[in-house]
Amino acid sequence: MTTEPERLPFFVYGTLRPGRANYARCLRGRTTAEESALVRGVSLYEGPGYPYAVPGPVEAVVHGDLIAPRADVHDAVRAALDRLEGYVPGGPGNLYERVVRRAECADGRTVRAWVYVAAEPLADHLRASGTPVHGGEWPSGRTC
Repeated sequence: MTTEPERLPFFVYGTLRPGRANYARCLRGRTTAEESALVRGVSLYEGPGYPYAVPGPVEAVVHGDLIAPRADVHDAVRAALDRLEGYVPGGPGNLYERVVRRAECADGRTVRAWVYVAAEPLADHLRASGTPVHGGEWPSGRTC
């Protein structure tokens, strides 16, 4: 028996944010809502190639955007983001895992959202010897 993933919004924090390179490829014209948000309990690291959110201390924060795909393209957007992030459900070689986290919006609402976080053992490696992104926000215009 297979279970379809929930149709949640996505919390994005790197090149998928509005105005950045992968937003144009994967999200432009396919959303119903976009707003600034943050996720607690994850730290942002410079990774090999792109930023990685890594589950971490409860006081850690990553800033980004909450993106709600249009209902008619939600499954296609999820598939495109999974491909971009190299995520295969249950895949042993994933660099990212797609997990559900609570995103906090500027107006105080909390929303369940999909977030791509670094998969193990990459997450352990980043915690041990990675370069944290201070303030938890990936600089605009930065690709890696």
